[in-house]
Order: sequence, then structure tokens, then C-alpha cells
Amino acid sequence: MLPTARLCTLFVVAAAALIVAVVAGGSGKARHRSDICPQIKLKRQWGGKPSQHLHYQVRPIRFVVIHHTVTGECSGLLQCAPILQGMQAYHQTELDFDDISYNFLIGSDGIVYEGTGWGLRGAHTYGYNANGTGIAFIGNYGEKLPTAAALQAAKQLLACGVKQGELSEDYGLIAGSQVISTQSPGLTLYNEIQEWPHWLSNP
Repeated sequence: MLPTARLCTLFVVAAAALIVAVVAGGSGKARHRSDICPQIKLKRQWGGKPSQHLHYQVRPIRFVVIHHTVTGECSGLLQCAPILQGMQAYHQTELDFDDISYNFLIGSDGIVYEGTGWGLRGAHTYGYNANGTGIAFIGNYGEKLPTAAALQAAKQLLACGVKQGELSEDYGLIAGSQVISTQSPGLTLYNEIQEWPHWLSNP
């Protein structure tokens, strides 16, 4: 029979090894998620107000609608937060929307900002709010493209949505200008997204 002191030492070593394995496994999963999903700032982080009413969507979502905000561009939370706050205030007070109209917005540095987020109806595209996710690039992209970082973040967000079961695996990608009277997302960006997977030329 092993001495009591030795048994205690073996128990401590085994417990430590188990903790290391659990921590390593958890951190591995975290890295996997971060590889798929872009950096997302939650609404509370950019100073957004709660939605006045919540309207839940049936998931997975069938459509993704791309827009631009026709505002100034921004990089980083300190630049983007005032634009987002002003946009939300305008949408809620002047347009009588329940919240900022888009599900997600993307800054020039590739940071994604939560609007209504996954699974909640926005007010971005008539006829596609209940069954669509609206993603807006912050800026005006009629004559130029968003930055490479912003475009990559959008693609990561789409892959993330599919992986998490928020978007249908065969979702359709469209521009706002295809289905409502608007020039959004701007002609240059409109031509860019036609080369992306899931593009629907005739929604």
C-alpha cells in the first residue's frame, strides 16, 4: 500500500493535469470560433439603446441584404460609436423604427457592430425584414469599394452565421437596390458582391 503522502501527491498531479487538459480544450474551441467569426462589438458597447419592441425571426434566415449607410466612414469604436448612436436615434425618432434598421454594420477597420443582431427583425429592406439579415457597410460606396478589411469581415460574418445556424446554408445574397427603390449599397459595392458566393441575380 502506498504511503498517504505519496497518494496525496499523485492525486494533486492528476487533478492538475485534468485542469490543464480542460483549459486547453476550451481555449482551442475559443480559437476555432474566432477563426470563423469576425470581431463583433455588441450594441451596449457602442452605446446603443435597447430596442423599443422585439420581433423574432424564424431561423435559419433565408436572405442576406447588403446596404451602405451613406454616412462618413469610421475606424475604431471611438469613431464609429457616434455615427451608430446618431443613426439609431434618427431611425427611432424620425422614422419611428423600433431600433437601428440593420442587423449588423461594418467599419472600415473590419470591426462588426451589432445592430438588431441575429434572430431579430430589422427595418432595412421592405419585404425582406422578417426573413432577411441586413448588413450595412458604414460609408458611401457608390464610387469606391469598402476597405479590404471591411469586405473580409462581411464574408467572415456570413460564414459565421451559417456555422452557428443563424443563416441557411443555401441563403441568397442580394443588394437592397435589387428589391426596393434605393441606390444602396452603391454601384461599386453592388458590382463587388455579385462575385460573392450565394449571389442571386433575380431574387
